[in-house]
Amino acid sequence: MSLDLDTRQRAMLREMGVHVWLAQHQPALVQPGMDPVAVNQTGAAPVLPPVLAATPVPTSLPATEFFQPMVLTEEHWGALAHRVAQCQACTLCAARKHPTLSVEAPVQSDWFVLGDPPDEDEDRQARPFVEQPGVLLDNMLKAVGARRGGHGRQGAYVSNVVKCRPPSGRLPLAEEMAQCANHLHHEISMVQPRLILAVGRFATQLLLQDYPEAAGLPLGKLRSVVYRYRGIPVVVSYHPKVLLRASSDKAKAWADLCLCQDVLEGKVGSLQ
Repeated sequence: MSLDLDTRQRAMLREMGVHVWLAQHQPALVQPGMDPVAVNQTGAAPVLPPVLAATPVPTSLPATEFFQPMVLTEEHWGALAHRVAQCQACTLCAARKHPTLSVEAPVQSDWFVLGDPPDEDEDRQARPFVEQPGVLLDNMLKAVGARRGGHGRQGAYVSNVVKCRPPSGRLPLAEEMAQCANHLHHEISMVQPRLILAVGRFATQLLLQDYPEAAGLPLGKLRSVVYRYRGIPVVVSYHPKVLLRASSDKAKAWADLCLCQDVLEGKVGSLQ
């Protein structure tokens, strides 16, 4: 895929440290039961006509499998913010300073960026993706014409896989992520994204639960594949914190953004 880059987008890519190489990229499609590594290497998955996640989900489908569209009001957002602020549903709340939640009330945004558990800076500022990782993420989104707080195709909502920083820097437990997913599901229902960009190991772990063959694989082996989470296409990429440490992976992250663009433009479908 090749994007028509304007001067601003090229400047953003330079900010990321990415040279505009844009080799032709044919992403693989995967569904539960397939081996993501084999698909990634051979492209052996069957190719179906593009399926856009923007198609409204019929209300007859069970809410346990698909997100029901909802009319977003300030009351809904206020109720969610209150629940997150008061949440003590798992042990993660014990050591937090502040639970994290986006500052802006969500609007319909095509992009939903899900990151790993909050770090010390996010915990202190009570919002996801702050400081240098947040600056890098914002520049990456700008390079594809999106921004936090925007609407529709130009909109990106950001969130953490859990809202509280694990104490002493420990890893979050599976049951803690499952409990906190209740908040995440409300966010997704409000935002109604057309695509989820999962950045980081734990965000990927939560969203790829229906793909047991992906369990235990390194994140790099899960890239270049379009998954689904409850009907929404999912693309896996590196967390901005990783990209700040390993600048050589920024070109791969740019390829992941190009794959996201292909999904949103209907050039790549995602399998059920």
